Amino acid sequence: MNELDPIAVLLVEDDPGDVVLVQEAMSQDKIANELFVVHDGVEALEFLRDPDNRVPDLILLDLNLPRKDGREVLAEIRTDPQLSHLPVVVLTTSEAEADILASYELHANAYVSKPVDLDRFLEVVRAIDNFFISIVKLPGRGA
Repeated sequence: MNELDPIAVLLVEDDPGDVVLVQEAMSQDKIANELFVVHDGVEALEFLRDPDNRVPDLILLDLNLPRKDGREVLAEIRTDPQLSHLPVVVLTTSEAEADILASYELHANAYVSKPVDLDRFLEVVRAIDNFFISIVKLPGRGA
């Protein structure tokens, strides 16, 4: 598989405006990734455990979610042998040191605070996307 092949991204985000921004940022990339969207932590785990769904190459996870928050989702991903290898980038509004530390203690691959500025938000999402497409070696995507 070519390293510039599209990747499957699972966006776990409850804010419809942020969903649209992530969709817009990814649609402007040269590579058309497959973007799946779920709106809370329960849906995220159901999606990930459903054998009929494509296993994502990357998860973008908000922390402040209804029903099951991002910390709980991350903890479950990391303790599930079928999911623990998946890269998870926490993409959230929080800049609290406690949230950053807790995310890394739960083995998030990265922690990114959502910029308030629209252009900067789009730029940050594109940078994450490009990094995971062209630089990072992902499981199951061959050398």
